Amino acid sequence: MSNETLQAVRGMNDILPDEAELWLWFEDVVRAWLESYGYRNIRMPLLEPTALFKRAIGEVTDIVEKEMYSFADELNGDLLTLRPEGTASCVRAALQHNLLYNAPQRLYYSGAMFRHERPQKGRYRQFHQIGVEALGFAGPDIDAEMILMCARLWRKLGIRDVALQINTLGDTAARHRHREKLIAYFERHKDALDADAMRRLHSNPLRILDSKNPAMQELVAAAPKLMDELEDEALQHFAAVQAILKRHEVAFEINTRLVRGLDYYNRTVFEWVTTRLGAQGTVCAGGRFDGLFGQLGGKPAPACGFAMGIERLLALLREDGMENPPAPLDVYLVHQGELADKLAGVAAEQLRDAGLRVLLHCGGGGFKSQMKKADASNACCAVIIGDDEARAGQATLKPLRGGEQVCVALGELPGRIHELVKQ
Repeated sequence: MSNETLQAVRGMNDILPDEAELWLWFEDVVRAWLESYGYRNIRMPLLEPTALFKRAIGEVTDIVEKEMYSFADELNGDLLTLRPEGTASCVRAALQHNLLYNAPQRLYYSGAMFRHERPQKGRYRQFHQIGVEALGFAGPDIDAEMILMCARLWRKLGIRDVALQINTLGDTAARHRHREKLIAYFERHKDALDADAMRRLHSNPLRILDSKNPAMQELVAAAPKLMDELEDEALQHFAAVQAILKRHEVAFEINTRLVRGLDYYNRTVFEWVTTRLGAQGTVCAGGRFDGLFGQLGGKPAPACGFAMGIERLLALLREDGMENPPAPLDVYLVHQGELADKLAGVAAEQLRDAGLRVLLHCGGGGFKSQMKKADASNACCAVIIGDDEARAGQATLKPLRGGEQVCVALGELPGRIHELVKQ
């Protein structure tokens, strides 16, 4: 057996305790924000049938062609995939459990997603998302509400320098007409297409419009516009979304090249982007996916949703100077002596019964070394118990943020500590 030191898979990162405090704070803010809009939590498996993502995302997409972690189950040969995104899983769950039987659903989820990409800043092989889905809502009001939700979250988090881009992909017939015109256009300019565009020409020409190749920008800019093919109903839907955003004074740019990388989108699509994270500038993106229920074999239903990258948003917060908040702790309990050691554990449990957060010192050591650890713990106060205090049924209460230490009867400790914590 090799003695080589094992490390995490490249692009799949440990989140260490100091860093995790910021994650926990962020998740608390996000949970309260979502609940304020009436969204409820749903949790789907990390593993899904590979066919789910091929059917939902589209077989001729970067995700399905190059990025999914897929394998055959050794026990039964089933083809399985670690989820690369959450919308397909959420719709699968809604169909399987008939969630729309009685009423539309506002749902959210969070957790790890997996894509086999070259790791770089803001792009990892295991990354984490908050996903928000409104299932069963057809009107432009839900599209706009989702964008307004995001704007509120940026304000709550204090995130600056994120800009909103919106577009409409219209409905199926318009996209088919546009597709044929795109193919004909790019066929006439084959010599200017790069290898990726050639590969997509007949399978997914819309994705050519999203090319980042500088040599193709002039060609792409002159390509036929989907907007020219849209029927009145889709145009009215998009106009209504814009009107709501203007009414709420949310600034936006219409980006006709915004197509999103998944085949299931239609009508409204949007991205919140920043210039502060290099190439990985999208921090939140989504749109309407009215056809996905039908694609997965269910009764057609309208739907809209978005996902945000937790790592990217936390990177923005850190760039703005936000530090990892200290672990919340009220009491560091110091003890030395045979009687004190026995009483300390009982006292710690009683303080926890009173709703206090208590770290009981373990591992021995004298009072001086224990107090050094108490001072470094970010606790509000230290409770000190020696054998003399134990015999008297008392403890020394020492504020760690300024103030005089006092001797307190054990029964009075919770109340006294609560007074200190409130200060």
